[in-house]
Amino acid sequence: MNILFVCTGNTCRSPMAQGLLDDMAKKKGLNLEVKSAGIFTLDGQRASEEAVEVLKEEGIDISNHKANIIYEDLVEDADLILTMTKSHKETLLSKYDFLKGKVFTLKEYAYGIEEDVLDPFGKSVDVYRKTKEDIKKALEEIIKKGGFTNENRHK
Repeated sequence: MNILFVCTGNTCRSPMAQGLLDDMAKKKGLNLEVKSAGIFTLDGQRASEEAVEVLKEEGIDISNHKANIIYEDLVEDADLILTMTKSHKETLLSKYDFLKGKVFTLKEYAYGIEEDVLDPFGKSVDVYRKTKEDIKKALEEIIKKGGFTNENRHK
C-alpha cells in the first residue's frame, strides 16, 4: 500500500509522519511505501533541525529528507493520502477531484474527527515533540484498526 503524507512545506509534520510510519511498518512487518510532500514548498529543502532532532530521539533518522512539492503523478500513485490539516485536504480535493475517497486528514482517518495537527514551524523543540507525539498516537491508532491494509480501507 502506498501512503502519502501532506503538509504545507514538507519540512516538519509530513516528514515526521513519514519517518514514524516507516519505522512502525518495519517493526510490524507492514508492506507500505511511505512518501511525503508539501502543498507550498521548494523541492529539495531539508527537514527542519527540530524535526530531525525529535525523531532522532526515537531512533529514526530523517536527516537526508528533501522536500517534495505535490504533483499529479505523486497523488495518483498513492492508495491513501493523509493530510495534516483540513485546509490541506481541501486544497488537494479542489486541485485533483479524482482524489475523493482516498484523501483524509490524519486525525479524521485515525479517530473520525477533523482536527488539525499543530504546525510546529518556527516554534520550540518542545512543540515539535508534542506534534510528533500527536502524529505517533494517530498512526498507532490507525495500525491498531488495520487501516494501513487494502482490505481494511477507511470508508
